[in-house]
Amino acid sequence: MSNPAVAQPIQDTLKSARRLAIKRWLPSVLMPMFGILAFLLFWQMVASSIDTSLGKFPGPTQVASQFGTLIDEHLREQRRADAFFERQDVRNAEKLAKDPEANVSIRPYTGKPTFFKQIFTSLYTVMTGFFIASLIAIPLGIVCGLSKPIYNAVNPLIQIFKPVSPLAWLPLVTMVVSAVYTSSDPLFAKSFVTSAVTVALCCLWPTVINTTVGVANLDKDLQNVSRVLSLSPLSHVRRIVLPAAIPMIFTGLRLSLATGWMVLIAAEMLAQNPGLGKFIWDEFQNGSSNSLGRIMVAVVVIGLLGFALDRLMLMLQRYVSWDKHADLR
Repeated sequence: MSNPAVAQPIQDTLKSARRLAIKRWLPSVLMPMFGILAFLLFWQMVASSIDTSLGKFPGPTQVASQFGTLIDEHLREQRRADAFFERQDVRNAEKLAKDPEANVSIRPYTGKPTFFKQIFTSLYTVMTGFFIASLIAIPLGIVCGLSKPIYNAVNPLIQIFKPVSPLAWLPLVTMVVSAVYTSSDPLFAKSFVTSAVTVALCCLWPTVINTTVGVANLDKDLQNVSRVLSLSPLSHVRRIVLPAAIPMIFTGLRLSLATGWMVLIAAEMLAQNPGLGKFIWDEFQNGSSNSLGRIMVAVVVIGLLGFALDRLMLMLQRYVSWDKHADLR
């Protein structure tokens, strides 16, 4: 038989643990779910009262239906691609059976890009532009943070070019890429290069500014440690500056990635580079009764992917930061 004197404290401890768990989960899980449900309800109520030239504005139910349609279209296109390559393999096998030295052609499938392929294209484009910008911004920010004269020389340029809209950069980038990128067999399409460079130009500045601030505010004790150890300039940057400035550098990287993701959609629309921006523009031009729902699907996906990219950068920051217990939001 269990001893009541022992069982009661255990039960009280379990109840206390459950209460603590509820208090911990309520603000982090239940409240966001409540907020999302309230937004969906508000969206449905407002959508039913809005009439456009293409019909009723789509609510959550219609958008979910169009998302299912886009999945079906993607699966159908995949089956067509598989059938195309199967026919090509059979044709080439028959040709080789008749003549082992015959030249066989392997043609790529040129079907219409699906919604999910355009998602991949947008992610690939934004990460390319973001990587180019980071390669320039982080070293430039470190140099500006370490040298006041260089910072004074570069800062006016940062303040001038930082607020420039991607819509202003895009025509210039398009003309420069067309003039410089003249290969007869280009590795990348000009539209892709144009979008990636535009993204890089617009998401360069947050990383430069935050890296500069992080390096310039280096603790004096750490600088003294570097002097005592007689570290070389490269060792000083690698062992002292970078670990101390990591939080600010990643703050800049997260801001840059968010900026680049927003810029990308406009760049893809105007450069007509395949991606979510072109998908939205094509649906807008199409003007069918389903276009609004499909555009809203793209809008929701853009938001979710932007959130996922930010969380990914946050996880990477936690991994490389020396302070593993920092409350990074």
